[in-house]
Amino acid sequence: MRIERHEPFGERVRLHTSATGFVDLPADQVTGFEPILETATPPTPVIAAAPAPKPIDERPLEELIEELAATYDLHPALIHSIIAAESNYQADAVSHKGAIGLMQLMPDTARELAVDPHRPDENVMGGVRYLRAMLDRYRGKPDQLLRALAAYNAGPGAVDRYDGLPPYAETQDYVAKVVRRFLRMADAGSSD
Repeated sequence: MRIERHEPFGERVRLHTSATGFVDLPADQVTGFEPILETATPPTPVIAAAPAPKPIDERPLEELIEELAATYDLHPALIHSIIAAESNYQADAVSHKGAIGLMQLMPDTARELAVDPHRPDENVMGGVRYLRAMLDRYRGKPDQLLRALAAYNAGPGAVDRYDGLPPYAETQDYVAKVVRRFLRMADAGSSD
């Protein structure tokens, strides 16, 4: 794995893969680091970069979210909270694991849901349907929402294996982030 730098992080080692990306691993799984010696390559022609993508217009997105929330019996703030955590409203976001779009659908999941993850409307529709399926899967559990969010992030297999929130720092942080934002947004919406 190519990393830019590393640092101890409790009983874990944080490997920085880019200026903004990192992976935390248990320290006992890291055996060492080796420098990569780069060979000189011919210069690449300079091509002007496209301007940074802007978030999609949230007004049409808001209408879509309201419609999907009503259809799938979800709170719109929950959908917004997942989009914010997954992609920060960047429709063209692609994760280091290959998840795509606003709700960061994995290609296989998008295929199963029969949606094009590159189209913002279909991505959100697929993400909402998947979230609803995870909520239905854990119906009756006292921690239904937490399990559904963990399954959205780490997959239902991990949630089932641990019979609840898996002990993955990334998943635990993700669930906490989504729940905090959801509660804040839902509370702000109820005061109107």
